[in-house]
Amino acid sequence: MLSINTYHYPKGGSEIIYFANAALMERHGWTNSFYAMHHPSNLPCEDSQYFAEHVDFGAPASLREKAVVAARIIYSREARAKLARLIDTRKIDVAHAHNIYHHLSPSVLVELKRRGIPVVMTVHDLKLACPAYTMRTGSGVCERCKGGRVWNVAIHRCIKGSVALSGLIMVESAIHKALRIYARHIDRIVTPSAFYREKLIEWGWPAEKLVHIPNFVSDTPLPPATPGGDHFLYFGRLTPEKGIATLIKAAAASAVPVLIAGRGPQEEELRALTKSLGAPAVFVGFLSGDALWAEVDAARAIVLPSEWYENSPMSVVEAFQRGKPLVGARIGGIPELIEEGRTGWSFRAGDVADLARALTLARDTADTQLAEMSVACQHMVSRSFSEHAYFEAMSALYENLRA
Repeated sequence: MLSINTYHYPKGGSEIIYFANAALMERHGWTNSFYAMHHPSNLPCEDSQYFAEHVDFGAPASLREKAVVAARIIYSREARAKLARLIDTRKIDVAHAHNIYHHLSPSVLVELKRRGIPVVMTVHDLKLACPAYTMRTGSGVCERCKGGRVWNVAIHRCIKGSVALSGLIMVESAIHKALRIYARHIDRIVTPSAFYREKLIEWGWPAEKLVHIPNFVSDTPLPPATPGGDHFLYFGRLTPEKGIATLIKAAAASAVPVLIAGRGPQEEELRALTKSLGAPAVFVGFLSGDALWAEVDAARAIVLPSEWYENSPMSVVEAFQRGKPLVGARIGGIPELIEEGRTGWSFRAGDVADLARALTLARDTADTQLAEMSVACQHMVSRSFSEHAYFEAMSALYENLRA
């Protein structure tokens, strides 16, 4: 199996799945090869001699250099050539792509198809539909580009508020859609959430090309869930689409204490909002590893107040594995994780009053019911997010494409 991703280090959630999928398949007898972009943080890899050259889109550059980079975003001849050299040295039965946009580009898919290698792609965002990945602008959820109207990405400056960058991504999307470069060169698209599958179908992708396979967590046994305190925990990036301002306002309205773990560009604004409202919210900075899981265990429940189309957040699944229910927004793939009153409590995304209601309800839930909810959360993980369930579904997909 050939696994393809821009980065070969655990940069984020998509990279974690990239590595986890390969490791799981190797434990079941598959031989792995990898293809990525060179990067100073990459993990050691025997295939790295074939990796595409590192490109830093944020680095200072001349007009000529910028033109070269722009062309590479649309179609990287160098990435395709390097991949071809790798394939010449390996017997590849199936390729599994993850995030390849911009740095590698869909040129790698063209080479795989030319070689007759079946291609699976897991979508970790909505880039195959929305040029800006998220279907969100500063004013909220946005689907203006639906039906090929990609000029909206430039009109609304969806890429970092930049006219130039947004214009470039508009051109990229227009060319890719006109050539159907993803549609013609991917055999199956895996969506971790049912919502993403339905959204891509709604935007014109054929249903038979889309397969819903939830991500997985390790089957390693964990100690029994610990009873939480009276506070709730948000952990993740501090950015507008995560809805943390709504959470802070709801905490102030309900007098329910909240811990906020993470960093991001909105941090100072959120701290100022907390102070102005006198909200019972405490910022504890970025946490990872044992320090993060200690805070998860100490919380009554976790909160995900997102205001964009989340996929299937692994942070929630990992918290469920530890027996922690979710207070989650009814948006994107989040509702798939909530069995009301069993694995969590839902609320209307962006609605301060409804989130305050859900926080109050969760705070007032009897400890005996909370214990039952902890068991239900763990059962959901073992039922829907286990290594076994994932392997059976993914290996069946691979074998079907190889047949």
